[in-house]
Amino acid sequence: MYIDETVYTGRPADRRTDAEEAIYDKLDDLSIPYIRVDHDHADTMEDCRIIEEKLGAPICKNLFLCNRQQTQFYLLMMHGEKPFKTKFLSTQLGCARLSFADADHMAEYLHTTPGSVSALELMFDTDHHIQLVMDKPLMDDEYISAHPGLSTSTLRLTRDDLLKFVQSTGHEPIVVDLPVEEG
Repeated sequence: MYIDETVYTGRPADRRTDAEEAIYDKLDDLSIPYIRVDHDHADTMEDCRIIEEKLGAPICKNLFLCNRQQTQFYLLMMHGEKPFKTKFLSTQLGCARLSFADADHMAEYLHTTPGSVSALELMFDTDHHIQLVMDKPLMDDEYISAHPGLSTSTLRLTRDDLLKFVQSTGHEPIVVDLPVEEG
């Protein structure tokens, strides 16, 4: 996987997708600083680990989930190396049978594709179809990294600035505490 060796501050000079441009515009409007690394599509957590080293911050696992009826949608943020077990999250959210939501809903609500989703795309969910869910250990991290609409760039923001961004979109995260392993 190719990674640009330069760590940038601010938005790219070249034109990006409309979704990316909108995210950079909102970051600028909110005066949120970030650093950026550009790279080939980072579609796996292994790719993300290489980027983590460059940014000096962990990249979250972002899972787009829904209930069986596809009437409730969740964006779960958790540490990348932590295994995900749906039963623990379902119990804490008080809902049954969570599964991965489809790419069509992701495109419709978040204007992105699988492998690129992050909390930054919540700005496109203006009708609030999606509930952001954050695993408690993320709240202890100084920085959180996220893709700005497409997994060919990764941004490092402070946790507080990411929360400021999310809250500016009208979303309020639910914090859960997912166990590391079944016990």
